[in-house]
Amino acid sequence: MDMRELVGTHVKRIREGNGLTQEELAAKSGFSQQYISGLERGERNPTIITLHEIAQALGVSHVDLVKLPEGPKFKRGRR
Repeated sequence: MDMRELVGTHVKRIREGNGLTQEELAAKSGFSQQYISGLERGERNPTIITLHEIAQALGVSHVDLVKLPEGPKFKRGRR
């Protein structure tokens, strides 16, 4: 899985789990709704600072946004 897609999937899952709209996350994080939308679709390549700010707005660790899921489909290592 592409890291951009992985981050986007985590952001969307956590945002929805917190009951937030993209607009609400945008307001909390300081990023635009368009940026949040592109991030969730895996179209953005966020910096570590961006990941930190989004994670803070979501109330999670930045590590939660980049964790690989468990399972044989998601083997760790270089591609």
